[in-house]
Amino acid sequence: MNKTGHPKGLYLLFLTEMWERFSYYGMRGLLTLYLTKATIEGGLGFDDANAGLLYGIYTGLVYLTPIFGGWLADNLIGQRRSITIGGILMALGQFSLFMSSSTSLSFFYLGLILLIIGNGFFKPNISTIVGQLYPAGDTRKDAAFTIFYMGINLGAFLAPLVCGYLAEDLFAVKDATSGNVLSYGFNYGFLAAGIGMVLGQLMFNLFGQKYLGDLGKEPGAKLQKAAAAASGEVAPPLSKEEKDRLSVIVIMMLFNIFFWAGFEQAGSSISLYTDRYIDRHVGMLDWTVPTSWFQSVNPLFIVLLGPVFTWLWTYLGNKKREPNTIIKMALGMILLGVGFFLMIGAALERGGDVADTAVKANLMWLVGTYLIHTMGELCLSPVGLSMVTKLAPLRLGSLMMGVWFLSSFIANFLSGYLVQYFATMGAQTIFTIISAVVIVLGLLVLIISNQLKKLMHGVH
Repeated sequence: MNKTGHPKGLYLLFLTEMWERFSYYGMRGLLTLYLTKATIEGGLGFDDANAGLLYGIYTGLVYLTPIFGGWLADNLIGQRRSITIGGILMALGQFSLFMSSSTSLSFFYLGLILLIIGNGFFKPNISTIVGQLYPAGDTRKDAAFTIFYMGINLGAFLAPLVCGYLAEDLFAVKDATSGNVLSYGFNYGFLAAGIGMVLGQLMFNLFGQKYLGDLGKEPGAKLQKAAAAASGEVAPPLSKEEKDRLSVIVIMMLFNIFFWAGFEQAGSSISLYTDRYIDRHVGMLDWTVPTSWFQSVNPLFIVLLGPVFTWLWTYLGNKKREPNTIIKMALGMILLGVGFFLMIGAALERGGDVADTAVKANLMWLVGTYLIHTMGELCLSPVGLSMVTKLAPLRLGSLMMGVWFLSSFIANFLSGYLVQYFATMGAQTIFTIISAVVIVLGLLVLIISNQLKKLMHGVH
C-alpha cells in the first residue's frame, strides 16, 4: 500500500455503515411525519409537542446505549461480534415498526427499543475498527474518517428518497380527483429500512475476514493484558498523558452537544417548518417535493463535498499546514450558526412567524441552510470520530467512542425539548437563539484551542 492509499477494509466498513445509515435515516426521515399525521392518514395522531419530545427521546437514547455497547466490546465480546448483534437487533426493530399502527402501538414501541439497543452495539464499534486500520500517528486518519463519513451519508441520502417514496407516493392512497393523499404507506418505508439493515449485515459478515483479518475480534482490554503478560509486566494504570488526552475528549464532547442540538433540528423543527411553510412545489414539473425527501439534501452534499474535504485535509497535511483537530471543530460550530441565518431569512420572507400556511418561503433558503450545515458537519463530525481513536488508549477505544456519542444523546434530548417551543416562541426566535449560541461557543473553542492542543501531547 502506498503512503496515501487506504486499506480495502475501509471500503468494507464504508459499505456496511452505508446500509446501516440507510436503515436509520430511512426510518428517521419518516418518524416525525408518522407521529404527527392523523390516524385516518396512516399516522399515529400525536400533537407536535409530544411528537417532538418522543423524537428527541428516541434519537437521544440511540446515542446513550453506545457507552454500554462500547464497554462490552472492549472488555467481553470484541467489536466484530458487537456489530453483528447490533445489526440483527436493528433489523428486527425495523420489521417491528413495519407491523405497527395506531391500533398496535406495542409493535411501534418495541421497534424503537430494539433500534436503540441495537445501535448501542453497532455504532461505537464500527467507528473504532476504522481507527484500528491505521497505526498511531498516521496522517491519513482524518481523511479516512471523511471517506467513511461519505458512506454514512450515501446511505442517509438514499434512505429518505427510497423510504419516503414508498411512504408518500407508491403505497399512499390518493384522491383520484385532487391527487391529495388520503392515507400514507409509512409501514412500507420501515420495511425498506429493515431490508437495508439486513443487506449491510450480510456484507459485513461475508467479507469481514477477507478484508479486516482479525481486527476487532478480541476485546481491546484482553489484547492489552496479553501484551503486558508477554513482556512480564502488569497492565499499567492510565498515565498522566493518557488522562490529559481523555480530558480533551470530554471537553470537546461538551461543545459537541450544542452542535448536534442545533443540527438535529433538521429532523424535527426544520422538517415541520418545511412541511408547512416552505414552497415545495416545482412549477415547471407541476410536482410537490415530498417533505421527507429533504432529509436527503444534507447527505447529498456530504457525498459531493466529502471528496473535496478529503483532498483538502490530505493536501494541507502534506504541506504541514493542516489545521489541528480543535480548530476544525470550532469552524464546524461557527458554520452551523451561519447556516441558521438562512432559516431566519426564510422566516423574515414570510413576514415573521405568521401562522398562515398559505404564505410560503422560497425553497433556496432551505437548500442554502443544508449546504452550510454540511460544511460545518464535515469540519466537526468525522474529525471528532478520528480524534477519539487518536486520543483514547486501546483498552478504552470503544468505550470512549460511546462517551463521545453521549454528547449526541444529550443533544437529541435538548433538540426534542426545543421543538416544544417551536409553536409558542416561533421558528424565527428558535433559529436565532440556536445560531447565536453555537457561534459564540465556536469562538470560545478557538480561544482555548492552544490549551487543548497542549493536553493532546503531540496528537494532531
